[in-house]
Amino acid sequence: MINKSNYIEAAQQIIVLLGLPRSQQNERSALCLLALINLTPDRSWSEAENPLIGITPIMNWVKKHYGKEYAPNTRETIRRQTMHQFCDAGIAIYNPDKLDRPVNSPKAVYQIEPSTLSLLRTFGSSIWSEEIEKYLVDRETLIDRYAKEREQNLIPVEIATGSVMNLSPGEHNELIRSIIEDFAPRFAPGSVLVYVGDTGDKWGYCNMPLLTELGVKIDSHGKMPDVVFHYTSKNWLLLVESVTSHGPVDGKRHDELAKLFAGAKAGLVYITAFPNRAIMGRYLGEIAWETEVWVANAPSHLIHFNGERFLGPYSSPQ
Repeated sequence: MINKSNYIEAAQQIIVLLGLPRSQQNERSALCLLALINLTPDRSWSEAENPLIGITPIMNWVKKHYGKEYAPNTRETIRRQTMHQFCDAGIAIYNPDKLDRPVNSPKAVYQIEPSTLSLLRTFGSSIWSEEIEKYLVDRETLIDRYAKEREQNLIPVEIATGSVMNLSPGEHNELIRSIIEDFAPRFAPGSVLVYVGDTGDKWGYCNMPLLTELGVKIDSHGKMPDVVFHYTSKNWLLLVESVTSHGPVDGKRHDELAKLFAGAKAGLVYITAFPNRAIMGRYLGEIAWETEVWVANAPSHLIHFNGERFLGPYSSPQ
């Protein structure tokens, strides 16, 4: 009878030897490593493979071959607490078939790094000790190389004069760059960037001292807008949602943002940004009244959804 626990324990041992932190030295990460190399319990380490595999397929593979079932809401834990560290350590490559694929793409995949695959195929053999020693000597160089390759696909955005942040690749963040570089100079000249979200990192950039000064106390569980500006000359906070595949500022989202920024000493202006009018057309029936709409491929125009003023805050109903 095949002892599946032997494979899991071996994978955990490998993770320890490769120098990953204690928080990755667990069964979850061991099973992910086995999935990355398609090592079912009936195969030897020398038969390890290198499929392209996403998070949900990893979970399905683990359930099928090792009988461990993870709840659907575990997906983010696997991505953030195992696969992210595998990539940082140079053990796995993220989207090797398309390095500029968006972070939140359902097509995102991982693949075992080639030299790591070669090493793992020697596990349990007479040359394992020698091979892992040679492998570890070259680790830093390899990690640096992959980090540079990933960095080449990031989206640079100027957040202040002479200060640049890099956003994860993807259509959503391209639109965020347009909001910062094209929308703000036209419709809120002299405004200060307060917050920028990133599909790869919720808190991509946040000027917390300014938010505090403006009376905003952020709940870490609250969903921030994609971009926030302080239009200093008018003392307005512009709350901008970047829409490429998810919804605009509709009635529900308007209420959520109003509650999140309820203590603000500045007027609140709600704005939905679209990359083009074709995408905007899909959401016309959902956009809340008394909000603004901006389209990136027609950057000098602003669409106002009714109300008594154009681009300005409204008092909350009593």
